[in-house]
Amino acid sequence: METLERERTVVDRASAREFVDAHVAPFACGFERDGRIPEDLLRRMAAAGFWAPFLPEELGGTGTDLATLGEVHEEFGRGCSSVRSLLTVHTMVSWALRRWGSPAQIERYGEALGRGEMLGAFCLTEPEAGSDAGGIRTTAERTADGWVLDGVKKWITGGQRADLFLVFARTPEGVAAFLVPRTAPGVGVRPITEIMGTRASMLAEVTLDGVRLGEDGPLGPTGFTAGMVLAGTLDLGRYSVAAGSVGIVQACVDACASYTTHREVGGVPLRDLALIQAKVSDMVTDVHAARLLVAEAGRQKDAGDASTIMTTWMAKYFASTAAARHASEAVQVHGANGCGPDYPVGRFYRDAKVMEIIEGSNEIQRTTIADVAYRGVGSRGDR
Repeated sequence: METLERERTVVDRASAREFVDAHVAPFACGFERDGRIPEDLLRRMAAAGFWAPFLPEELGGTGTDLATLGEVHEEFGRGCSSVRSLLTVHTMVSWALRRWGSPAQIERYGEALGRGEMLGAFCLTEPEAGSDAGGIRTTAERTADGWVLDGVKKWITGGQRADLFLVFARTPEGVAAFLVPRTAPGVGVRPITEIMGTRASMLAEVTLDGVRLGEDGPLGPTGFTAGMVLAGTLDLGRYSVAAGSVGIVQACVDACASYTTHREVGGVPLRDLALIQAKVSDMVTDVHAARLLVAEAGRQKDAGDASTIMTTWMAKYFASTAAARHASEAVQVHGANGCGPDYPVGRFYRDAKVMEIIEGSNEIQRTTIADVAYRGVGSRGDR
């Protein structure tokens, strides 16, 4: 993807908010109707440095810390969850390459990903196995000069547009990750449309039919990937979704505050009704609480604290649940208008439901989070 001249070297909440307010939020409902993000916006995002700002400057990034990255993704989630979803998967691929890529792989793909000249997509989910890494059916067989991949990946965010796929496949040594260029012979992309939420995230089914890769195809040593590359990338993706969910709640607050200020019933502004105030106050409280959880997860990531894994689980669970609850309330506040095309809350409602499913469903999250309460119970004794 050809990019515009880089416009700025600082990427933070303020720059993201300015960009989203100018180029994303006013057009997000149109993106949803069209079922895609326009190329002009993708280029503008590249010029503004938003695709992978956490990468170092030599790889096209700006050295942004992960706590700030969460703030940036919140702002994009406030404007359009589909755009934020593209940022999420690109972040996962770029971060994995930087963390585990060989010098040759980083030289080949790093700067292009960092500058947004090449877009990445994360390929784990399959038609039968879902996101269960243990049930992966896509295979990677060794050859005399490399690897051959066969299989099908589904629900791939950005798959219609991505230039580089991070594909997880089963090898004789275990699950491994492979960098697969879109242009590789045997790669097929089928758009998935008519989805409930994030309708502009350009979902696709990606088929791998005898795709041949060289010896440098795997990302990192084979055999350790399921516990390292997969866990690390999913954690970062979960973090981005949590931040984006905070953005959805903030968008609900903004939409409801504006609507109830100007809308009257019986000559009284809706904002003066006690039940409306109760709904808005719950939104404001939850958006602050969710933002704090995401911020703590980001600080722990920057500090190298292993606790960030569980904090991110909790942030994603709390924020996505809050987004779904308050998006529903936002539609209720808007009444019939909330069900029509003239107000964005219907889009928030559709997108928020997706947040409860992706990057670990809320049911899985609750089971994982509950383990915290039971750790060391036997060693503490009865109380």
